[in-house]
Amino acid sequence: MSPKTPRKRRTAGRPKGRIILVLGGASSGKSEIALQLGGSSRPRAFVATGQGLDDEMVERIARHQTSRSAEWQTVEEPLDVEAWFAKQGPAYRTIVFDCVTLWLSNLLGSGLVDSIILARIEPLLEAMRVTGANVIIVSNELGCGLVPAEPSVRAFRDLSGRVNQCLAAGADEAYLVVSGLPLRLK
Repeated sequence: MSPKTPRKRRTAGRPKGRIILVLGGASSGKSEIALQLGGSSRPRAFVATGQGLDDEMVERIARHQTSRSAEWQTVEEPLDVEAWFAKQGPAYRTIVFDCVTLWLSNLLGSGLVDSIILARIEPLLEAMRVTGANVIIVSNELGCGLVPAEPSVRAFRDLSGRVNQCLAAGADEAYLVVSGLPLRLK
């Protein structure tokens, strides 16, 4: 897959970044597609939101890390992603943010409510844009499965869907990955 060379937009003389959203189910290949879309522009950062809270997750994180070349600087930022993009993002030409779904889980686990989380999405998109980098956002598409039996799981699925809609609206490009194959949505 070879993404188009992004065109930089200028606002008040400063280049604006390009935002690409990559959605997919669990183990669909979305992270691999995101890395491909990241291309070879350096320096590159991989902003990881996963936390090794159990043995299986520690192993999963290790697998993800070994799938990336050493040219990617890994940044572990489970909560304050907007601040990282605002402060550190301008140092990079390419940034992969993986993944929104774990970030939402972390935010809810820290005690934030849906309305506060949703209010953070527009500032996050703006922080991504002003980096001047190409930012590839990875998120799970949770709405394609069965309706969960538990109210808390349904609420999380709904929040994730609303966040994904906001991200898709603000993105320059969007892809849905199924079985390792990207389908361009926008």
